[in-house]
Amino acid sequence: MKISCSIGVFAHNEEANILHLLKALTSQKLSEVSIREIIVVSSASTDRTDDIVRDYALQNPDVSLYTQARREGKSSAINLFMKHAQEQVLVVISGDVIPAEDTIELIVSAFRDPALGASGGRPVPVNDSKSFIGYAVNLLWRLHHRMALISPKLGEMIAFRKVMDSIPKDSAVDEASIEAIVKQQGLTLRYIPEAIIHNKGPENIADFIKQRRRIQNGHLWLAAKQNYQVISQDKRTLITILKEELTEQPQAAVRLALAVLLEIYCRALGTWDFYVRGKNPFAWEIAHSTKQLKR
Repeated sequence: MKISCSIGVFAHNEEANILHLLKALTSQKLSEVSIREIIVVSSASTDRTDDIVRDYALQNPDVSLYTQARREGKSSAINLFMKHAQEQVLVVISGDVIPAEDTIELIVSAFRDPALGASGGRPVPVNDSKSFIGYAVNLLWRLHHRMALISPKLGEMIAFRKVMDSIPKDSAVDEASIEAIVKQQGLTLRYIPEAIIHNKGPENIADFIKQRRRIQNGHLWLAAKQNYQVISQDKRTLITILKEELTEQPQAAVRLALAVLLEIYCRALGTWDFYVRGKNPFAWEIAHSTKQLKR
């Protein structure tokens, strides 16, 4: 018997990528899995995102669109998706990424294991490593991969059991909030590195800092409000994977050191935002250079 899932896509002004994403989802190679529905939640989009989704839904009745009049954060959009989703295995994906053709099959078929609470694949950025920011983006996702092999860390696109009616709407790190809830339910996480999700990181230092600052703030909020610490906050793990990276790519030692210093700076800003400014960026400012993903 196939495992059926509902997919939620979350968008704000994603006209450059939303059609490519919907085509990627409706053309997935499936054998043990079926996609019952694809629900797009568009949060206050002012470009052609909504029109593109509506046009696509005319030819694909499994696709539907829900809109939010104002941006309330991705976690709020996920809650709207969960309210309408019909299946017990849910997949959430941002509107600015593209999964490989077998990614849904890989992350959803894993739920044949009744102890599994959430699964995720490997995000692979399309950024060119020749520039420093491109190198830093690729480095972060390589480190994410190394961490996830030690202890599952899910991101960009995840599947999970619907063991909750909602997630905290003021979480700026929705995937980590889902991780926390399923683990508190006594379920396990699984990282599936063969399940590729193509994404695009920032292309300039301002957007890089904006994104990493917000994520650090969100992880501190998660520890304080949901009593859950992601593995990327563990210093011993960070030292271990940085040593591995340096051993494998010693020629990049200088760029590695500079990228680490930049990350430390971003984390310091995010920490300042959380503890001093009392800021919670759950409806975050868009890093525009992460859009228009090309493959």
